Amino acid sequence: MGPLHTYSVIVDWTGAGDRGTESYTSYGRDHVVRIEGKPPLPGSSDLAFRGDADRYSPEDLFVAALAQCHMLWFLHKAAMAGVAVTGYTDRATGTMRVEVAGAGQFTEVVLHPKVEVAEPVAEDVVADLHQQAHDHCFIARSVNFPVRHAPLATQVAARA
Repeated sequence: MGPLHTYSVIVDWTGAGDRGTESYTSYGRDHVVRIEGKPPLPGSSDLAFRGDADRYSPEDLFVAALAQCHMLWFLHKAAMAGVAVTGYTDRATGTMRVEVAGAGQFTEVVLHPKVEVAEPVAEDVVADLHQQAHDHCFIARSVNFPVRHAPLATQVAARA
């Protein structure tokens, strides 16, 4: 077994107001996510669940974590393969189903990475790098639903 890594997060609820959870509509969903040594992250529930659209929801952060993890592994694998990536953008989407009783779960996340490279590279090489990234991503390996990647066409960086 390899090394274990532990991550500590503090979540402070700031939405109690005057009445707390006296009723479903009496309290705010606002909270602050704190990680030592990092800026605080304003959180709330999704707007659909009485949250604040200007704050990060757990669902937003979950999809972002999958996209970040894939990107970081892709960059690592590209560097190891001698592929010079000069730009990377992902417009990831997640689908969550909510059941009648209110419980729910994500059914899939689709990553749509757009990669820019310094020199031309075959699309099958880029596809293999995406597959390697998927196979190594800690977050994708930890979920019980499909995390698909549908990369956009790789672009060669414009020369100045």
